[in-house]
Amino acid sequence: MRVSVAPAELDQPRSADEVTPDRPWLTIVWNDPVNLMSYVTYVFEHVFGYPRPKAEKLMLDVHHKGKAIVASGTREAMERNVEVLHGYGLWATVRQDT
Repeated sequence: MRVSVAPAELDQPRSADEVTPDRPWLTIVWNDPVNLMSYVTYVFEHVFGYPRPKAEKLMLDVHHKGKAIVASGTREAMERNVEVLHGYGLWATVRQDT
């Protein structure tokens, strides 16, 4: 017996959690009214090893644009980043790149 699938069903994701493995994951830091800009710069330098100019640019993106992508890579690594950033009191999330 042969089973066929309607073409419309082929285009539908199987679940809301379905991910595309070839796209990297992102660590995003969001603006908040609590942390000083100098502190956010320090955290980016300390956690990611970024030189001061890059850390300051990312901090200014957070401040002026409301968010900045501070790292990309595997889901597990980005989740670890978020945990570390939460430990420093920053608001950070993970999502897959679009």
